[in-house]
Amino acid sequence: MSKVLVIGAGGVGSVAVHKMAMNPDIFPDITLASRRKFKCDAIAESVKERTGITIKTAEVDADHIDATAALIRSIGATHVVNLALPYQDLTIMEACLSTGAHYLDTANYEPRDEAKFEYHWQWAYHDRFRDAGLMALLGSGFDPGVTSVFTTWLRKHHFERIDTLDILDCNGGDHGQHFATNFNPEINIREVTAVARHWEDGDWVETPPMSVKQSFDFEEVGPKNMYLMYHEEIESLKTHLPEIRRIRFWMTFGDAYIQHLTVLQNVGMTRIDPVIYEGREIIPLQFLKAVLPEPSSLGETTKGKTNIGVIATGLGKDGKEKTLYLYNICDHEDAFAETGNQAVSYTTGVPAMIGAAMMVTGTWDGDGVFNMEQMDPDPFMDMLNRHGLPWQVKELDGPLGF
Repeated sequence: MSKVLVIGAGGVGSVAVHKMAMNPDIFPDITLASRRKFKCDAIAESVKERTGITIKTAEVDADHIDATAALIRSIGATHVVNLALPYQDLTIMEACLSTGAHYLDTANYEPRDEAKFEYHWQWAYHDRFRDAGLMALLGSGFDPGVTSVFTTWLRKHHFERIDTLDILDCNGGDHGQHFATNFNPEINIREVTAVARHWEDGDWVETPPMSVKQSFDFEEVGPKNMYLMYHEEIESLKTHLPEIRRIRFWMTFGDAYIQHLTVLQNVGMTRIDPVIYEGREIIPLQFLKAVLPEPSSLGETTKGKTNIGVIATGLGKDGKEKTLYLYNICDHEDAFAETGNQAVSYTTGVPAMIGAAMMVTGTWDGDGVFNMEQMDPDPFMDMLNRHGLPWQVKELDGPLGF
């Protein structure tokens, strides 16, 4: 029998364990752990009220390999779903290796002292997981995650070759706050303020953060400004699907968000290097995180929808050039009604549950470290339709004009 340990009690962790509890035939034994056990207990109470299922809770500091390994052993976890901070990926992977547990996460590792989103640190674990007979699945969120599955599904069923790929992430929701982030503020702001990079003709092309803007009309959301950014799935997709000549990632932001972020940058509040305040070191961005609204608290007030998908252009299986748009639309209020969380958490937590289900049931297996696009997309796509993230595909008149 599988025993799943979920580490991380934010909005994504909450969605994941709610959805796991709704599938007890796949997940008969669930433990939720975090540094602050009271958060796990509150989520467990919600799970019980909504599903009738009891999940266990525990306290763990995932910065420490030994403590994490001790918890894995004590509950006999067969699979660890890491929904904690990306700084903790490597310690949790080490704990899995020392205990013989399979591993899954939703975001790649990055060092605390540098906003650098790259997979090479985790890919370096491939041989150790392979030799241990264990599987590590990286990036089983929406982006990265579902967007990679979307891409491989299109490649499998519609294209002989994909030439260009654009990943579009639109959050059309309104949480009613002057300034707040829809997931961990520290990670969100590190991403947004990083140098933008996209892949084109075998090389990285860099542009200043938030300097390339385009408008796109998103179904059920409307026209939104979106900005070219770097996102980790570009690295894995260009590695595992090297035929793709250009890969870009776009994310929408409102004018108010940009204005607030600009001011925060100008006054130094987005810095990730330590400063001395009243005789002690603090990290300005971590302090900012502490005073901003907790993302998991935004569910009750957030209205509107997300629209996330991929636009692929290439040679179709019919021998003709074509452009296909594959996407999901998720409603914030529907997500909250089902799990008590807004759609940004929902669109990451549901794929985390599905990825874990793929591993627990043996639908996806292998020894080593894998990204989502290395797996058969069909069973994952089927579960998206059945578990709250239905997708649709349509043919466009041509590629994006920018």
